[in-house]
Amino acid sequence: MKENYRIPQATTKRLPLYYRFIQNFADAGKNRISSKELSEAMQIDSATIRRDFSYFGPLGKKGYGYDVQKLLVFFRGVLDQDQRMNVAVIGIGNLGHALLKYNFQKNHNMKIVVAFDTNYPMEGQLVNGVPVFHPDVMEEKFEEFKAELPILTVPARSAQFMTDRLIQMGAKGVLNFTPVRLQVPETFRVHTIDLSIELQTLSYFIRNVEE
Repeated sequence: MKENYRIPQATTKRLPLYYRFIQNFADAGKNRISSKELSEAMQIDSATIRRDFSYFGPLGKKGYGYDVQKLLVFFRGVLDQDQRMNVAVIGIGNLGHALLKYNFQKNHNMKIVVAFDTNYPMEGQLVNGVPVFHPDVMEEKFEEFKAELPILTVPARSAQFMTDRLIQMGAKGVLNFTPVRLQVPETFRVHTIDLSIELQTLSYFIRNVEE
């Protein structure tokens, strides 16, 4: 983010969603929207939207609503949508392969530029157009490809070791797809996506929903 806005973590997580839905309104030819329209589209109550927007100052006008193009420009700047984020995938199993194939095709400011796996050679091998190297050259290739955002998809037994290396390399955070609760310093950010936990939670709600 270009400015130091002090906002809650829950609001931060909603910012990309706001940008996506505002983009949808712009694509549909809407010039202005109300918090109610945005609320109905996103399934988030309008009070939450107004509170989230208030952290950034007056983004709309009472009785008018929000100018779609101005919102789009604002959130693009907040989310640094005009600057590409270079991503590295560590671990090329089934999930890693899927990520390389997808490679953020609908997100123009993120791109997987390099990947690492013990089954690949030091000199690298192209997979879906992305060079994959042995982890022994990770430090060197991270710098060479200017990777900033690592995605961790290694087996659980390797997760902490690879995270320690990332910390030593100066990485600021990691998107963790392993089930391991990583031990990291306070200055290092970890976002964990545990698919098994998400599925178990969804399974519980499906089976225990009131008829």
